[in-house]
Amino acid sequence: MYLSTFKYHLNHKIFRLGFTLVEMIVVIALSTTLMMVITASVTALYKNNSYTFAQANEIDSARRGLQTWVKDAREMTYAVNGAYSVVSLADNEMSFYSDIDHDNAVEYVKYILNGTTLEKRIHNPSGSPAVYNMAMPDSVEILSEYIQNGLQNVPIFNYYDSAGVELVSPATMISDVRYITMHIIVNIDPLRSPGEFMLQGSAAPRNLKDNL
Repeated sequence: MYLSTFKYHLNHKIFRLGFTLVEMIVVIALSTTLMMVITASVTALYKNNSYTFAQANEIDSARRGLQTWVKDAREMTYAVNGAYSVVSLADNEMSFYSDIDHDNAVEYVKYILNGTTLEKRIHNPSGSPAVYNMAMPDSVEILSEYIQNGLQNVPIFNYYDSAGVELVSPATMISDVRYITMHIIVNIDPLRSPGEFMLQGSAAPRNLKDNL
């Protein structure tokens, strides 16, 4: 009888030990799965927040660039050598003369979309009489590296005459322009959310004949 009782307790103890081991394996498996899910969620949240922050930073950079263009375009004026204020007009670039740094030396300025990068190229006058080296800018400012206007076939610039009629061929109607709008589509990754953001601005040059 004692032997039977001993065997019963021994077998029961072995059974309890085996069940505890299974429980531990299950707990470990569940904990591992839970940690993997938490890690993946935290990683995804971090990546999404990083992307959102980068997108917001790029939008802010493009906004500052747009504000600079508005200021420069409003103040466009005749060059120091007497050349007309507006030099060239196109969908994704425009160039003109403007005293952008208020030093009484009028600069030649070009805003241009180079791929997906929006640039501001500055040419300073030199010599007497003053001349501009159009081939080589003295400085280049990057306004944004993620402009998607070209991808979506949306012009950055639109030009209008004094009656508010859009110029159908601005390159050959330079003397008619009196009002300009600028649209910038910003998106650091067109395939991801939160998606594109469009910035808009406008300028009526103050020193052109009809705007005096």
